Amino acid sequence: MAISAATLDLISARAEQGRKERRIAQDVVDALKSEGFFHHFTPASYGGREGKPQDFFLDQIAIAERDMSTAWAMGIISVHCYQIALMDRRAQDEVFADGPDAMVSSSYNPVGAKVEVVDGGVMLSGRWGWSSGSLHCNWVLLGGIVPGEGHRTFLVSAKDYRIEDTWHTMGLHGTGSNDIVIDTPVFVPDYRSHKQLDGFNGVHCQTNPVYDLPWAQVFIRVVNTSAIGAVRHAINLFRARVGLSSTDTTKSSADPDVLERIARAAELAESCARTMVANFREMEAAGWKPALIDRVRYRYDASLVGDRCIEAMGLLMDVAGGRSVFTGNEFQDLWLDVRMARAHVANNPTGFARNYAHVLMGGENADYFL
Repeated sequence: MAISAATLDLISARAEQGRKERRIAQDVVDALKSEGFFHHFTPASYGGREGKPQDFFLDQIAIAERDMSTAWAMGIISVHCYQIALMDRRAQDEVFADGPDAMVSSSYNPVGAKVEVVDGGVMLSGRWGWSSGSLHCNWVLLGGIVPGEGHRTFLVSAKDYRIEDTWHTMGLHGTGSNDIVIDTPVFVPDYRSHKQLDGFNGVHCQTNPVYDLPWAQVFIRVVNTSAIGAVRHAINLFRARVGLSSTDTTKSSADPDVLERIARAAELAESCARTMVANFREMEAAGWKPALIDRVRYRYDASLVGDRCIEAMGLLMDVAGGRSVFTGNEFQDLWLDVRMARAHVANNPTGFARNYAHVLMGGENADYFL
């Protein structure tokens, strides 16, 4: 699948509107729905594509080359169909009842959750942050700790939660990553939950082997791959504007420092894209059942994208000209968007590097979200 030029142009045209309104424009959502972007991972039995992850993420990069917020929020919504496909059939029946283009947001951090085990399920309440694209969704996946078990994800209908407008940030404005609040405990049946160890062990009821791939290997890429597209976007802006600086006439396409920075920035981003595609092709060659050591490596590789794209943007920002310091400058917005992405816990490589090295040295894996 490839996103059409018309939809990509629409994303570009609506990017500023998204920043101002702090949500993705509805006609962009509708256009992506018509492209089939939201049912890439939906099972064929519900009208979906059962697509490969590498194809999806190449589309996400292309979207981010026009607007990183759109790629981030809509990518996260779309990728949730993969997790839904791993859940109980009854949950799938409910989510896909209105068609394959399910709109599901998430917030997996369990820190604000209250979980009480009851007969047949749990009573769930609390507050969860960073639920990207939630204003467009009618379901949410929420993280919680079940006493005596550990982390579980709970699928909750929009009628059982409220969205609190908290998204006033330095970047990724259009993602509308607001808080999800459940004030009065709601009952969530067991069939509408997903145990972390089931995701780790590849438990599911599908026939297509693509769903053998552990859930986390898909999700960890959706919160960093859009940064690759943002760097490409910045280089496109640089190519169009270099030499037009009103304050420094040396910033031209003939400046060797500028040329070297562009080359280094491009290679940082493109090496991330190549690694992502290569990793998923390795997973496919392994029948979507990669060895544990490879899963640990893939998680570490994904976590490096944020730092490398920040480095790329820094190389360019230093020579972007005096206008780039003014609020609302398009280049500055991209720089801030990429830095915002790094704030996601999945994009901090420290713990993942430590775990990878530990496993390489013969130790036990300590990460069950990979």
